[in-house]
Order: sequence, then structure tokens, then C-alpha cells
Amino acid sequence: MPEPMQILRGTLDTLVLQVLSHGPLHGYGVADWVRETTDGVLELEDGALYTALHRMEGGGWLTSEWGVSDRGRRAKFYALTSRGRARLARDARDWRRYAEAVDKVFARRQGARGQSSP
Repeated sequence: MPEPMQILRGTLDTLVLQVLSHGPLHGYGVADWVRETTDGVLELEDGALYTALHRMEGGGWLTSEWGVSDRGRRAKFYALTSRGRARLARDARDWRRYAEAVDKVFARRQGARGQSSP
């Protein structure tokens, strides 16, 4: 399995919102979903994840409700609000635009457009 990578600054919220767009989950479920989906390349640190969940809930992007996890434990389940869905749509659009721009930088051959400097 590849070594886990650090989450790029500013992407944690977007990742969490995307995961929760599939339905309510508790914090451990969010982290597990990301780890499994990325084949272990991305791992969310507990402290950062729970801080983000509480901040996003306070910002009106998420709601929460206590329930029971699939392991029979009491857990706080988070769900997107309409504000959270709007934020995700904006963030996803911005992320795709950013990723396309970075990909162009990596794909460009030296000298393909003007003179490249060392």
C-alpha cells in the first residue's frame, strides 16, 4: 500500500463535504470512507477532522444528530445542509479548475510555447 499523503491545505472541508454528499456519516465513517476510496493514499487526522466538522456545523454547512454506529456505539452523525451543498458545488468547481491548471503545467513540454528558462 502506498504511503499516506498529507491533505493539501484548504482541501479538508471540500473532501468532508463531498463524502457527506453521499449521506450522513459519523466522523470515523468519514475518515474511513476517504481512506478506503483513496486506497490509503489520503488519511484524515482525527484532530483536524473533528475540528473541521465542528467548524462546518457552526458555519451552517452541516447538521448533526446523535445515533448508533454500525458497531453499536453512540456516535454523532453529520449531514449536509443546503448551505453545505452550495459550498460543495462552488468548491468542487474551483478544485476542478485548479487541478486542470496544474495538470497543464505538468503536461507542457519545454519549448512548447516560447522559450522556457532553466
